[in-house]
Amino acid sequence: MSTAHRDPYPYPRYESDQTLAGLKPTEKATYSKPTHLAQQDDPWSRLNLSQTLTSTRHQAFYYDPQAPNDSLDFVLKTEYDQHRDLFKGKSQVLLQTETCYDEHGRVLKNRIRQVQQVPPKLGHPLRQWQQPRREDVNSIKNAIEGHHTQATNRGYSRKPDGGHFTS
Repeated sequence: MSTAHRDPYPYPRYESDQTLAGLKPTEKATYSKPTHLAQQDDPWSRLNLSQTLTSTRHQAFYYDPQAPNDSLDFVLKTEYDQHRDLFKGKSQVLLQTETCYDEHGRVLKNRIRQVQQVPPKLGHPLRQWQQPRREDVNSIKNAIEGHHTQATNRGYSRKPDGGHFTS
C-alpha cells in the first residue's frame, strides 16, 4: 500500500478559489479599437475638445482685462458706498458687481441665460399661442365642432331623435 496517494488532512476539506472552480485564466478586457482611434469618437473627443471656464482661465495665454491685479483693485471694484452702506460687515463690504447684478458683461458659469420675453404693450388686441406639442393632423380632438365635419358620416349626421340636420 502506497502512502503517496493518501490524503493526510481530515474532512471537512477546505477549498479555496483554485481548488473549488479550478484555475481561471486572467480576465482582461479587450477593446475593439486601438486607443488612438477610440479617442476620436464620442464622448471622449467631445469632452476633451470642449473647455470649461476654469480650464480656459488656467491656460498660459489667457488674459482678462477686468480681473483685479491685487487686493487693492479687488477692494476698489466693490459695490460699497461709504455714504449709503455705513456700518456694513466685511462680507457685505467686499461684494463685487458680478455678485450683485446680472448686467456686468462677464460669463461666470457654463450656463445658458434664459432671455425673458418682453410682454406686449398694454391694449394689444392679438394674443399669440403655441401648442405645447404637435398633435396629429387627422385627430378630431381640437377640431371645430359641427355636423359637416369629417368625423361624421360623409358630412351628414343624425339628430338624437333620428332626424337629419339641415342648414
